[in-house]
Amino acid sequence: MRRQKNNIINIQFDITNAPSEDSKGRPSKAQGLEVTQTIINGRSAGVGFRTINGKQKSSQIKLDRAALQDILAAVQEVLSTEPAE
Repeated sequence: MRRQKNNIINIQFDITNAPSEDSKGRPSKAQGLEVTQTIINGRSAGVGFRTINGKQKSSQIKLDRAALQDILAAVQEVLSTEPAE
């Protein structure tokens, strides 16, 4: 007999715009991004992204480490030109 024990951790970040209103004063739909990661026995088993538009979510896409580093570099470049609020 062999016993197998897995320690699985699921992490999820929901990143959305601040609540706002349209030109007619109606509340806008939440828009943003969902980032998920699964960690099994201390090792990442994958990272997924999906967009959020109101109550609808897109299909999840899985990215490898190189793609995540490219996203980080792109976001850092965008933030360097955006004025801080």
